[in-house]
Amino acid sequence: MVYAIVRAGGHQEKVSVGDFVTLDRVPVAAGGTIELPALLLVDGDKVTSAANELAKVKVTAEVVESFRGSKIVIQKFKNKTGYKKRQGFRAALTKVKVLSIA
Repeated sequence: MVYAIVRAGGHQEKVSVGDFVTLDRVPVAAGGTIELPALLLVDGDKVTSAANELAKVKVTAEVVESFRGSKIVIQKFKNKTGYKKRQGFRAALTKVKVLSIA
């Protein structure tokens, strides 16, 4: 089984060919392709982690869609002072499909 650990928007993701991965928003339209930098490559029993060998590895993925994540509600409260604060957040995300690891 071939898989790679890639850097994607400040996170590390384990991907193999055909996987769908959710990343932070990528400024590429749906149907476009992106290349993710590999940090580790596992091909059966062979594990590659040397930087000069990983520079040759290309992990390509196709952008499926861009969307916003579910809402996260942030609430702050301090007792006996009348302080209440409520705030919401929705992350901008992109769903990609891994096409090849070469």
